[in-house]
Amino acid sequence: MRILFLNPVGILGGAERALLDLLACLRTLEPALSAHLLVGTEGPLVEAARALGVDARVLPLPPALSALGDSGLRGQGLAGGLRFVRDSAPAALLLARYGVALRQAVREVAPDLLHSNGIKTHLLTAATAGLPLPRVWHVHDFLGERPLVRRALAGLRPLASAAIANSRAVGDDARTVLGNVPVHVVHNGVDVERFSPGPGDGAHLDALAGLPPAPAGTLRVGLVATYARWKGHDVFLEAAALLTRQAPTLPVRFYLVGAPLYRTPDSQFTDTELREQVERHGLTGRVGLVPFQSEPARVYRALEVFVHASTRREPFGLTIAEALACGRAAVISRTSGAAEALRDGEDVLAITPGDARALSDALLRLLGNEGLRERLAAAARHTAVRSFSRERYAREILAVYRQLVPGERR
Repeated sequence: MRILFLNPVGILGGAERALLDLLACLRTLEPALSAHLLVGTEGPLVEAARALGVDARVLPLPPALSALGDSGLRGQGLAGGLRFVRDSAPAALLLARYGVALRQAVREVAPDLLHSNGIKTHLLTAATAGLPLPRVWHVHDFLGERPLVRRALAGLRPLASAAIANSRAVGDDARTVLGNVPVHVVHNGVDVERFSPGPGDGAHLDALAGLPPAPAGTLRVGLVATYARWKGHDVFLEAAALLTRQAPTLPVRFYLVGAPLYRTPDSQFTDTELREQVERHGLTGRVGLVPFQSEPARVYRALEVFVHASTRREPFGLTIAEALACGRAAVISRTSGAAEALRDGEDVLAITPGDARALSDALLRLLGNEGLRERLAAAARHTAVRSFSRERYAREILAVYRQLVPGERR
């Protein structure tokens, strides 16, 4: 089986890390499988894929196309949509040229199946119309919440042979957009050997944040996420301020781990904005900003409590699976896709998204009860191995491929 993967960007966001885990396992499950990858921008994804034996190369997506996105149009109405169309009109010619190059690249690889891993590449599969191959759209987002994308993909859905959704909620949403396209729900997976319990190094985390070493006994709480505004950095900082006022003698430090990775600047916090919020909340010296870490397992192990604070429903939340696999006690948004496999009070504490008071109360409960932290951490590891392993993830996706590629059915 010869598979060509398409990914819009070369950075290592959640969808890209999930893709790498898939690529790492597919060859083990199907030794004769040949994996190829086209990426729209330079970045660490390309070299990481090559290290796995994947034929990976960059088909440069023009910056004007790479930065194009309608995620900021939620709730903007007709006027916002018209502004977007006006501002993006000059990209039409670039899009046509890129489509020609993409079609040629696909023909050169001659795959048995095309696997698109992002919304932009779902849209760009229009350039492959007429080529006799099945196309799988891997859906990592709520398509129904993207006003222009929703309409565009609904029009292109005859091209899609199947879709893979990373949670039941995403799958239900995708069916409203994609109509009769078969949608398979496959929860993301992580490497539960790489992400595994181990000794924490809090001093290393302090150094990454540019903070002096914390006194012995300091409890560490962290949010690990890109700087997308909906990831809840502001809620996390508000909760930290509430907790600090409520328990001023509690020895605790807070960490924001990540960076503005994507090329849609208006949808992301800047480092300066977050530092201003830290100062405004009176948290200077108690909050550290840690740059994006390509190997985050060491960060998770340094935390007593991991926080997922997204303010709207999260399609999955790969950092949740990673932190749980590392055996960390966690407070998560109950509307994350990963929460579909979790139980509030048994392997995590789940809260309403965007509720800083609820987050502060959950943190105070955990930080003040070592026994509860240890019980949740042990259950979290067990659940991650059972439900979030990348081997399970790859097996389920390979089963979808086998349904679509002639001669590969089992």
